[in-house]
Amino acid sequence: MHFEAVLYSRAMTPDLLPAIAAFARVAHHASFTRAARELGVSPSALSQTMRTLEARLGVRLLERTTRRVGLTELGQRFLTDARPALAALGAAVADIDEVRDRPAGLLRINASELVADLLITPHLPAFLTMYPDVTVEVHCDTRFMDLVSHGFDAGVRLEQSVERDMVAIPIGPPLRNMTFAAPSYLARYGVPATPWQLLEHRCLNLRFAGGDLFPWRYEDNGKPFELTVSGPLISNNITLLLDAALRGVGIACCFEDKVRADVDAGRLVPILEPWWPIFPPFCLYYPGRAHMPRKLRVFIDFMRQRSGA
Repeated sequence: MHFEAVLYSRAMTPDLLPAIAAFARVAHHASFTRAARELGVSPSALSQTMRTLEARLGVRLLERTTRRVGLTELGQRFLTDARPALAALGAAVADIDEVRDRPAGLLRINASELVADLLITPHLPAFLTMYPDVTVEVHCDTRFMDLVSHGFDAGVRLEQSVERDMVAIPIGPPLRNMTFAAPSYLARYGVPATPWQLLEHRCLNLRFAGGDLFPWRYEDNGKPFELTVSGPLISNNITLLLDAALRGVGIACCFEDKVRADVDAGRLVPILEPWWPIFPPFCLYYPGRAHMPRKLRVFIDFMRQRSGA
């Protein structure tokens, strides 16, 4: 049975809506503790709410172990069918912001850790001071998520990665991708004179959530190319990789703005600068819809002003 039918069956009554919304948060966090903290209830109360929901629907939605909470096959189907309805209810509530005296509510932004650090975090203090009734949730993930189905108001990605049905606004300047290493590493292993010599060095790789490694991109007389390098460390955490580079573990690459302070202080040494590629500005993107929540509108206007877009 398709679970949309459940929403209109005799088993479905308005009092189940909070429980279904809570179920979606448990599924999102894979944890009663984290979901309960977000919802402002105790884990035991949330667990009882889930048991009541399962009893009312007559199916088991969650697999519970001592370490994590997962979805059963039926739970995944139910979540997939329920998400559009929950997103529509969220949008309806958000539209109420339009008649308030000032913007309010939870504004959910999706971006990678690195992009959030470079383009969002520096501006948050000013934004939150200007709009004290808005709560900003920044979800850091390298996966490309569907904003609507996952309940996000907006995301930040490279323009080439944004789906065509989204509205995209450039924020921030073009970014150079710097290659660098600690002085101790270069003293021990030498300085590569060309990107191809990286194949003989110890390189630190960033892995995306989807499984791919971050490509090491360079330009030769304006012609871009990529290299597949290897080394002693791979991580999905850019902060860990930068710390390893500072300790002389290997060569790394990252956007220049992220490591400029360490370079200026002499803790890192830029290498291969003539080959560094320039990335176009990142984009703040969001679903194009007639009734944009006011909290999102003021965030877009704020970021536009900050970036000069």
